[in-house]
Amino acid sequence: MLRPIPPAAVFFDMDGLLIDSEPTWFQAEQDMLAGFGYTLGPEHYPHVLGKPIEVSTAYLLELTGHPVTAGQFADGIEEAMVERLREGVPMMPGAKDLLLELEAAGMPLALVSASSRRIVDACLPLIGREHFRVTVSGDDVERSKPNPDPYLTAARQLNVDPARCVVLEDSPTGTAAGHAAGCRVIAVPHAAEVPPRERVTIVDSLCRVDLAFLEGLFEEQAAEAR
Repeated sequence: MLRPIPPAAVFFDMDGLLIDSEPTWFQAEQDMLAGFGYTLGPEHYPHVLGKPIEVSTAYLLELTGHPVTAGQFADGIEEAMVERLREGVPMMPGAKDLLLELEAAGMPLALVSASSRRIVDACLPLIGREHFRVTVSGDDVERSKPNPDPYLTAARQLNVDPARCVVLEDSPTGTAAGHAAGCRVIAVPHAAEVPPRERVTIVDSLCRVDLAFLEGLFEEQAAEAR
């Protein structure tokens, strides 16, 4: 049964949105490329930020001239990430408070990530597995972000209408996926600019977001329709 007041559910991205793991990913990629004698600079960050690992791997292998297979490269980066995740990564400002508020309100929550199931499961103890009714990894869909499939999968598993849901993202890739799924999107960019578009609200921190803010998105939509 749909929640009478939208949003019917809230979908959270993981890397860079809930946890400050994007620098850790980039460091793992830098270390991997350094082993092949290549220096990965900040100009490459936007090309790997928020991307499924097969996309970032293809880009990085192109830079280095394909010294190993894509599978070997991706496995190496993921192994380095899991090792770093054991040491812990910080939550993004406002993330824990928002999760606790929405959970207390009975809001259905889903974690929707382009990362592999292995990485998602390694991060869940840091974030709090108990907050989410559904988790969707990049391994759980045929087409990952920027395609809408991950968010449509979460909506289907929660039995909610995507148009009544909110997606919280930090990257252009994830924002495009949430928008394509028909959801309202809140973008919290911190490493790459997210262009403004219809149904996308841009804020500078999750500290700006609470239940009233989410409900207000749909009140504005209803007012515009009248």
